[in-house]
Amino acid sequence: MLREADRDRYLACLLSPQDKRGSLAALYAFNAEIARVRDVIREPLPGEIRLQWWRDLLEGQERGDSGGNPVAAALMAAIDRHNLPRQPLVDMVDARIFDLYDDPIADRNTFEGYAGETASALIQLASLILSPDHAAGGADAAGHAGVAQAVAGALLLLPIHRSRGQLYLPLDILSATGLDRNTFLTGTDRPRVAAAIEAFAGLGMEHLAKARKAGPVHADVFAAYLPLASTGSILDRASRLGAGALDGGLQPAQWRRQLRMMQAAFRKRF
Repeated sequence: MLREADRDRYLACLLSPQDKRGSLAALYAFNAEIARVRDVIREPLPGEIRLQWWRDLLEGQERGDSGGNPVAAALMAAIDRHNLPRQPLVDMVDARIFDLYDDPIADRNTFEGYAGETASALIQLASLILSPDHAAGGADAAGHAGVAQAVAGALLLLPIHRSRGQLYLPLDILSATGLDRNTFLTGTDRPRVAAAIEAFAGLGMEHLAKARKAGPVHADVFAAYLPLASTGSILDRASRLGAGALDGGLQPAQWRRQLRMMQAAFRKRF
């Protein structure tokens, strides 16, 4: 399932220590499951019910039912094996409720909070699986890296989000470029749309730079950062394409993403 739903994190698992791959795959598959709820439901309420099931499972209210869901069973085994904290996982589920609706993101701080509870938390939890002794030392890098990754992900999904009236660009960025939510989604004012996308990509590049400056990530937890290997190139391409990003074309070719990930694994730099 992970190979089909999230190829980059699947590849990151293959480049991780063999004895950690199963637990990492369980964590990443859980993330893929809650991230794609909006893609498989038509109305928010069924989506909230799906997310509530995961919340109940993590809080111990539906533990007995995990055996009927291989991802849930593997996740619970990984939690027990690595003594993972459950609250960040519950927070990840709660953050995904936002995805079910078309509400705007008010400002950059709100987006950074959303990214912190999703992408950043995922890096930190993966680090705990890889090496609990060295995970805490990378908390600052993980926080900034997750925001950069979330920006890149939102830019990659711009065509899909736009088609259903969703928007992850913060309203304060739109306002600074003379746009509002509706005028951005229509895409008719190309120069201002380009400016907004460039500013949003700039936010991602700012956090990526801070993640790199936060200090070297310990080799034992570096595999948690491998999915970021193409983040910089996605942000750079979005900035150059401007309004063209509305039409897609930001995702590097699969072979190029694999090559960058292997290079990152070898050099221990993302």
